[in-house]
Amino acid sequence: MSSPIYGVVPPVITPLTSERRFDEESNERNITRMIDAGVHGLFVLGSSGEVAFTTDADRERILASAVSIAAGRLPVLAGVIDTQTPRVLEHVAAAERLGADGIVATAPFYALGGVDQVEEHFRAIRRATDLPIYAYDIPVCVNGVKLQPAMLLRLAADGVIQGVKDSSGDDVSFRFLTLANRTAEKKLALLTGHEVVVDGAYMSGADGAVPGLGNIDPAAYVRQWNAYRAGDWETVRAEQDRLADLMTIVTAAQGLTGFGAGVGAFKTALALLGVIATNEMPAPVRALAGAEVDTIAAILERNGLPVA
Repeated sequence: MSSPIYGVVPPVITPLTSERRFDEESNERNITRMIDAGVHGLFVLGSSGEVAFTTDADRERILASAVSIAAGRLPVLAGVIDTQTPRVLEHVAAAERLGADGIVATAPFYALGGVDQVEEHFRAIRRATDLPIYAYDIPVCVNGVKLQPAMLLRLAADGVIQGVKDSSGDDVSFRFLTLANRTAEKKLALLTGHEVVVDGAYMSGADGAVPGLGNIDPAAYVRQWNAYRAGDWETVRAEQDRLADLMTIVTAAQGLTGFGAGVGAFKTALALLGVIATNEMPAPVRALAGAEVDTIAAILERNGLPVA
C-alpha cells in the first residue's frame, strides 16, 4: 500500500457450515455486502475472524478467499496473530504469498518476557517483511499486555510499524497516543476497534475504525465516517447512538461471555439477515439459539435491519 489505511475497516467474521467448515459462499456474500456499502478495507483473521480457533491450512484458505473477493478494490489486512515470533513469521510469509496488503500483529503471548521482548517481536517482523505492519493492541487476549504509546511511537519513528488497531478499551491511552501522533515525524494510522465510542475516537483524531459490528451494518459506519470527514458532528453522534443500541446484540447470550457472546451475536445477526448460512461457532463454542436468537432479531428490527 502506498499510503496508510484509513476509514472503515471491518474485522471480517469467518462463516462456518453446519459441519464447522469454512463457508466460502457465505464469506463472499458477507464481504461483497461490505464492499458494496463502501468500506475502505478488510481485516481478515482477527479476533472476530476466529484466528485463535483456526488451523494454519484454514487460515490460508480464509485469507486467499478474501483477497480473491476483494480483487484489488480495497486493501486486505491479514492477521498474523500467534503465541511467539517464529510462528508469527510463518504467517507473515503466507500473507505475502497470498497477496495481503498489510499485516496485523499482537504482542507475543503465553510465554512473556517483558516490554523489551514485545518491542523486539515487532522489530523481528519488520526484518522479515516489507508489508505495512499494524500493531494490534488487545490486552485481554495477550495476557494483559498493553502496547504503550511511547513504544508505538518509537517503532513508528524507526519505520517498524505503520499503524495501530486499538482494541484495548483504554480511551485515555488512545487519546494520549493521538495527541503525540499529531507532532510525530512519522505518523501512525490510528484505528479504533471500540465499536460503541467511534465518535469519541474520531473527535480525538482517529484515522478510522475497525468495528466488528461493521459486519452487521457496514453502511452505518460508512455514513458516520463520511459525516466525520464533512465535519457533521450531529450525524456522527446520531449514527453512534443507533450503533450503540445495535451493539446490545452482544448481551443476548446466556452463559456465554467474551468471544462466544460477541462473535456469536454477530454471526447470529448475519444469519438472521440472510447474509451467512449458519451462525455456527468453532469448537468448543456453542452457537446461540432459542430466546437468544429472538432477542437479537428484535434488536435488529428496532434498528431498521429487518430479518430475512
